[in-house]
Amino acid sequence: MKKRVAFLASGGGSNLQALLDAMQAPDFPAEPVLVFSDKSGARALERARLAGVSAEHLDPKAYSTREGFDMALVALLEPFQPDLICLAGYMRILTPAFFNAFMGRIINIHPALLPAFGGPGMYGHHVHEAVLKAGARESGATVHWVVPEVDAGPIILQARVPVLPGDTPETLAARVLEQEHKLYPEAVKGLCLS
Repeated sequence: MKKRVAFLASGGGSNLQALLDAMQAPDFPAEPVLVFSDKSGARALERARLAGVSAEHLDPKAYSTREGFDMALVALLEPFQPDLICLAGYMRILTPAFFNAFMGRIINIHPALLPAFGGPGMYGHHVHEAVLKAGARESGATVHWVVPEVDAGPIILQARVPVLPGDTPETLAARVLEQEHKLYPEAVKGLCLS
């Protein structure tokens, strides 16, 4: 029996695409049941539609509180009965309302070797800039369980990449992203088989 996976994404969804592609394999132990975005124009929603996966959007501005939005998201997700929720470039911090509904079922990928270069404000190019500024010799990607504290959940898998002389945030980001696209499907597969 394949595990049911829902995705939360805010942007382009390249990690989402890597997972959707991996799930095409007949022996992959999970199937995508929903892609949700808080942005109506997110490329992730288009990727879902092209893959034949339900694509849903809620507008955060339609809710007076973050909790209210997350409660609506919980109500949207529950009928899909997800065994696992993968954050794939989801740019909203989840509230206790969401954690109470899905604790222990939410994972994320972060473009650094946690616990280094994680926490509030550490996303996208900010991470790669911080890695270079710190003079780190390596960076990478981390798949981790999501807990209420940002980027603080237990680590599931990591992949390392060297920081090369002359690296810019963009060149480092590209090398890390290449690893993310391999690491996230590997982590999901491992979790679904365990």
